[in-house]
Amino acid sequence: MSSFRADDVTDQSGRTFLVTGANTGLGFEAAKVLADRGARVLLGCRSEVRAAEAIERIERVVRHADLRFVPLDQGDLSSVQRAAELVMEEDRLDVLVNNAGIMMPPRELTTDGFESQFGVNHLGTFALTAQLLSKLGETKGSRVVVTSSIAHRGGTIHFDDIDASTKYGAQERYQQSKLANLLFMYELDRRLRAADSPTLAVACHPGIATTELGRHMPKLIALATPLIRPFFNSPAAGAWPTLMAATDASIAGGDYIGPSKRGETAGPAHKVESAKRARDEDVAQRLWDLSIEMTGVDPGI
Repeated sequence: MSSFRADDVTDQSGRTFLVTGANTGLGFEAAKVLADRGARVLLGCRSEVRAAEAIERIERVVRHADLRFVPLDQGDLSSVQRAAELVMEEDRLDVLVNNAGIMMPPRELTTDGFESQFGVNHLGTFALTAQLLSKLGETKGSRVVVTSSIAHRGGTIHFDDIDASTKYGAQERYQQSKLANLLFMYELDRRLRAADSPTLAVACHPGIATTELGRHMPKLIALATPLIRPFFNSPAAGAWPTLMAATDASIAGGDYIGPSKRGETAGPAHKVESAKRARDEDVAQRLWDLSIEMTGVDPGI
């Protein structure tokens, strides 16, 4: 489909989705639509209070909602492991929507000592996906959705300073993490195909959407946001690429979904092209091996 909106999401009854970062923004909007279409939705969130608030908000408009809170902090690999163990108890898992992420904070370290943007956005996603591949593999047509960004186009993987101990630039490290998301998706897709797996790996990006993710943006941009908001996606519209990647029947492994208007910044979802650097197989292999080394988690494919 070349122009996908929430209304294009078909009935999802009998299917189970794990949506990370589901208490706000794109994750919340995707979870709400999926619940409305009859899916069982697992909300992977750091805060139980905020997850409960999100569940209440969804239940106000979706009376039949089948929802479950899964404690998940992608900045803590032990939390990622516990979340995966809880999800493994489910009868099935059809789609893992890797949505959780952070954008351009001051330099911080995760619980495990990783630079926070690389740690949360990539390593947390890598570790969670790796630990759920066997569950996903039980269901034909299952999917892993990885959320990237148009920011990946300016990204470079700083293998010689992966923890940013020598130099930290918030934007630069965000771009790195979003490039890592795509490199991971493409490498995962290659490996799943080689293993003749029933699971697809796909990616998406929301364009520019006005969500809480931008709370660390420079003050000048924050002040201008009310003026430029009409030109960008609302959180609901920003979730359209996620929903297309997660549910549309036309999706194939390795597809990348984003907005269709104004240079992929807004509008209905469709298939888009990533930067050439995101498809570098040598870099992807090196990143894959580094990710196993840093997380201690091997996807086994």
